[in-house]
Order: sequence, then C-alpha cells, then structure tokens
Amino acid sequence: MKRQIFVIFFSVQLVLVSCKVSPEPINYGSDVCHYCSMTIVDNQHAAEYVTKKGRAYKFDSIECMMNDLRELDKAEIGLYLVNDYSAPGDLIDATLANYLISKNIPSPMGEFLSAFGNLENAKFVQSEQGGQLFSWEALKERF
Repeated sequence: MKRQIFVIFFSVQLVLVSCKVSPEPINYGSDVCHYCSMTIVDNQHAAEYVTKKGRAYKFDSIECMMNDLRELDKAEIGLYLVNDYSAPGDLIDATLANYLISKNIPSPMGEFLSAFGNLENAKFVQSEQGGQLFSWEALKERF
C-alpha cells in the first residue's frame, strides 16, 4: 500500500514539474532560431515563447517569433518573451514590452525591430534614433 501511494505521489510530481511554463535561457552562439534556423547570437533582439505544456521555442529576432506566431493556435502559448534592448540578455514579458521600429537600429532579420521593458527607455532611444513606437497589440496587427 505504501509503495502504491509513493508511486502515485511521484507520478503527480513528475507531471507537475514537466509541464512548468517558465523561460528557458537562450544559449547565444549555439541555440538555433526555430523559424529561420540561424544561430542566435544577438542578445538585444532574441525572443522566445513557451507553450502551456512547457516547451520553449527560441528565435534570433522578434520578427521571426512574430512570423512564426501567424501559423499557431495562440491558445497553446503560455508565455511570450523578448530581449530588452536596453538590458542585453534579459528576457522580459513581450505582452508588456514597448517596441521601436527604427531604420537606425538593425535587427537580425532586417525589420529594425527592438523591444524595451520601459517606455521611457523606448522614448529616449526613439528621440536619438527616430522610428515608430508600438505596443504588443499594435505589433501583432502589423505582423
């Protein structure tokens, strides 16, 4: 009886751990973009989404992630993440980020798209580099 309880408890714990929706670190220089198959090297423009089952898909640019999302059931996604341009390597919640498209800030796939975790930072960079600001919802419409 004790053995059966242990097996059930262990099985439940395994299921709970295996379906955890959390960011997976991007290994710059070795991870490959899920959409275009390029090696992810730019720690200011990379992106990632995690399914509700806990599987992470990594991208070399925000535009690759946005293009990949066109063909997915959004109900399956648990987490959207983008690199903060002002804090290279830091993944932030993509749905709360501010986006700047500026011809003066190249991104890996040529859409000139960068994300910012702070609106003031985005506006400051926009004042220096030009471009247009977008919210997550406006960016989804654009792509």
